[in-house]
Amino acid sequence: MAALEDKPRRGIQSVEIGSTLLVALASQLKPLPLRELAREAGMTVGKAHPYLVSFMKVGFVTQDPATGLYALGPLALQVGLAKLYQLDPVREAAPRIAQLAASTEQSVAGAVWGNLGPTIVQLVEPQPMHVNLRVGAVMSVRNTATGRLFASYLPPKVVEQFLASDAARLALHEDKKRSKSSFEADLVENRKHGMARTIGDPIPGINAFSAPVFDALGNIVLAITVMGPADGFDSRWDGAVAKALRECCTEISRQLGHTA
Repeated sequence: MAALEDKPRRGIQSVEIGSTLLVALASQLKPLPLRELAREAGMTVGKAHPYLVSFMKVGFVTQDPATGLYALGPLALQVGLAKLYQLDPVREAAPRIAQLAASTEQSVAGAVWGNLGPTIVQLVEPQPMHVNLRVGAVMSVRNTATGRLFASYLPPKVVEQFLASDAARLALHEDKKRSKSSFEADLVENRKHGMARTIGDPIPGINAFSAPVFDALGNIVLAITVMGPADGFDSRWDGAVAKALRECCTEISRQLGHTA
């Protein structure tokens, strides 16, 4: 049975070849003349033209009658929008969060911005850290890497509303160690590095990185946080943990239609 499943499935070669023209149009983000489009797709003009004629008939491609330039058509838009509506960031991220936990040997959590703030929706712990973290937990906006990451990329007014209620919700007093200017400096640093970092705070001995997942419109839809004991955690901005996390989030964002 395994041998049959591993056997390559037969496809239609002409569809695979023609799709390179659609990929070229999508990647260039602008209308293209026939010669340039053919070059981008790695084929001759004579080979590319019949494919484009067929794509125009069904609406995948349009051609400007004045300039002769080719662009993606209404059917391409319809298909793209349908795919976006079907996307679930949490579902797309789930297997990659598990892979990240396995490759880094650190705990990894996925969080969304919920009604109460950053909320954990997935948690993978190769080795339990014995901290009070679980699916459904709401993270502090001010005091955690996950919360400060959302604060770095959400609209300021949204963040301000939650900062006001953060201390009361967590039964904590205002953090005297981090002033408003210090918190804002953290957000600037987060945007500079493309992720947030905490070292031994708010949990002594536990370090964390949190990085954003963006949708096709460039909105943050998910935060992925890697955390672990300080003695076995590479906390450098350009270290192994940060690099693996960036690659993971970039790939998930790409699956959601985001382009850097």
